Amino acid sequence: MLKGKTALVTGSTSGIGLGIARALAGQGANIVLNGFGDVDGPRAAGAALGVQVGYHGADMSRPAEIEAMMAYAAGTFGRVDILVNNAGIQHVARIENFPPERWDAIIAINLSSAFHATRLALPAMREANWGRIINLASVHGLVASAEKSAYVAAKHGLVGLTKVTALENATTGVTCNAICPGWVLTPLVQKQVDARAAAQGVSNDEAIRQLLGEKEPSMQFTTPEELGALAVFLCSSAGNNVRGVAWNMDGGWAAQ
Repeated sequence: MLKGKTALVTGSTSGIGLGIARALAGQGANIVLNGFGDVDGPRAAGAALGVQVGYHGADMSRPAEIEAMMAYAAGTFGRVDILVNNAGIQHVARIENFPPERWDAIIAINLSSAFHATRLALPAMREANWGRIINLASVHGLVASAEKSAYVAAKHGLVGLTKVTALENATTGVTCNAICPGWVLTPLVQKQVDARAAAQGVSNDEAIRQLLGEKEPSMQFTTPEELGALAVFLCSSAGNNVRGVAWNMDGGWAAQ
């Protein structure tokens, strides 16, 4: 379905980003990976699917490096047809104890990086009259949780950026939507599970049950593969008129 297209997925060497990159590659898209983790494994997986896989290690908190990454993608593959803004970090603390440098880093990586990548991708997408921008927000782009001020602010901002991008391109073949997962068992979330288990002296399974029970009625994690399938749908012709949506895949979290 996506043969001949190129997808750039930020933060894609593990977790959600890697799951989405694999799903898009499975539909024939060439992939540009980004991140600080293992690259050889994802490269091999892409090659096995018969697509070309590039990599750029841009630090997503630095606009100049984002510009270099976008230039690399355009120089290697012609243009970015599908942009998935997924890179993200987390820090948990009450507002009065939140380190200002952690706030700045979260806003830069979780929100500002999406703006920079989007502004650089849009001209070629508009010229081709086809493009897909998918922002990995979070259920925290729709509702809040205590001690996550920077993350919640960034993800709410990302949903707002999604809507503005969609409106500005509403009469073109370029769409922009946000995916808003609940709990996904990524390395980032596993750290929270481990910390909870250690703090309360309970098993990992019990820590997971408590974590899901607080927010997610389905009592199950969303998987990177499920999120990848949703991204594929948004890139399909069925997604041609899906514009400015914040699509939550959260096990009923935001329905409460």
